[in-house]
Amino acid sequence: METCIVKSPLGFTKIVGDIDGISEVTVLNSEEKETDIIPLELEDCVMQLQEYFEGNRTVFNLKLNPRGTEFQKNVWKQLEQIPYGKTISYLELSKQLGDIKAIRAVANANGKNPLWIIIPCHRVIGSDGSLTGYAGGLHRKQWLLEHESPYKQQSLF
Repeated sequence: METCIVKSPLGFTKIVGDIDGISEVTVLNSEEKETDIIPLELEDCVMQLQEYFEGNRTVFNLKLNPRGTEFQKNVWKQLEQIPYGKTISYLELSKQLGDIKAIRAVANANGKNPLWIIIPCHRVIGSDGSLTGYAGGLHRKQWLLEHESPYKQQSLF
């Protein structure tokens, strides 16, 4: 497995992967040393994340290889279907997966998503529209949703 650390507007980001695909993209809560030379297997991921943060990419086109249970992988596949700039509730996500009673398990799988931003778990919100639970911190979830919003907040001053 190859690893690199890059800087993003939301903090340092660790990317892990190999020829089989990207297995982990994680935002870190600490200062890290950026990787000087990006491994070949991770270059495309680094470039696509940079394009996303610049506002020039709405869909990722990467070979993914996340590690998880079959249930988690099913949830993550469903998350990939949420369009850029849109949100759904945990309840809606459970319904889409065919089991409304699995809402807690779905939320748990959402929280274990190893591919920050690429599998857009930040697009899942509470049924009341609240920004509930986010492993990267609610401030990052809010930033990502505002970044993807078609309605940019304008400053009055």
